[in-house]
Amino acid sequence: MTAAELEAGVSREADESELNLFSENSSQSVVSQLLDHINSQEKSSQRRGVFSERFLRWRRRYLPVGGENRRDHGSVKLSGPLVSGAAYCISSCSMILMNKVVLSTYNFNAGISLMLYQNLISCLVVALLKFSGVVSVEKFNWKLIRVWLPVNVIFVGMLISGMYSLKYINVAMVTILKNATNIITAIGELYMFRKRQNNKVWAAMFMMIISAISGGITDLTFNAVGYTWQTANCVLTASYSLTLRRVMDKAKQSTKSGTLNEVSMVLLNNLLSLPFGIILVILLGEWRYVISTDVTNDAMFWVVATASGFLGLAISFTSMWFLHQTGPTTYSLVGSLNKVPISLSGLVLFNVPLSLPNLFSILFGLFAGVVFARAKMS
Repeated sequence: MTAAELEAGVSREADESELNLFSENSSQSVVSQLLDHINSQEKSSQRRGVFSERFLRWRRRYLPVGGENRRDHGSVKLSGPLVSGAAYCISSCSMILMNKVVLSTYNFNAGISLMLYQNLISCLVVALLKFSGVVSVEKFNWKLIRVWLPVNVIFVGMLISGMYSLKYINVAMVTILKNATNIITAIGELYMFRKRQNNKVWAAMFMMIISAISGGITDLTFNAVGYTWQTANCVLTASYSLTLRRVMDKAKQSTKSGTLNEVSMVLLNNLLSLPFGIILVILLGEWRYVISTDVTNDAMFWVVATASGFLGLAISFTSMWFLHQTGPTTYSLVGSLNKVPISLSGLVLFNVPLSLPNLFSILFGLFAGVVFARAKMS
């Protein structure tokens, strides 16, 4: 082997050993880098997991979504349930007081005509909102009308009986006696839908019965005609609720879309009530009274009657709005609590003669209504 070949062989061995050493070092460095990268990824994912858990806990605590505590981002959206609840309470309270003013203060003896006028206003307003694109309404057909007719007949009877009971009975007692509707509805649900109530609900309804009986006995303005109308109103209101529940599925199947929203039900009820109202006004001769009475010449009477019509529609929309913002439980509880200002304002505004036992019966009835709402939650 020449010196040159020996030198070349030694140099190749040296180069190969250096290359092997470099490869080993580089492979070790790559592996270590990969291990460091994996460790860093695990740590970052753990940090993200901890952050996600903290965020979810914060979101559930401060931004609950759905159910009874539906809230949205921002102070303006957080006030939605408060605003909608206030609107519902104000419209509900004002509607009852306005009807009392029209029927009692103005001594207007045509409750069916008042109902007809209010429902006509509701139809016109909903139609205007529909053409303006504010609300959507299902297209009605004869099949839907036939299905809905039994509900509407009860609806008309419910409105008329409510008008006449309010004419003869003070607002507070009307509010307390309306609690009987819950009792009739519960009995109807038991026999029609096999829905059983818990003991707390039956205890609350027993309290309602006691308050209604004691209120009637101690009522200084007791009127047998008014109490008869109110009894009929309770039966019809409960029947309306039960019948509506029974025909709702059939009504939805009768529409092209397979649904029937609340606005459509409001328009359908008020629209179908118009021919019934016209027939009753003619048969019972109310039209002669409306034409001849002096109260129809008073401009303020028409202002109050028109306002009551708008308020009747406002109750429908604000109740839907409030129910969407909160939920059935809060809606039911606020509805029971709303009877308190209605009753007290009715006693004060209309100077109702009141005895201490009657006042106690009214307060006890209001308390029973709240207990009933709370019992339904459990």
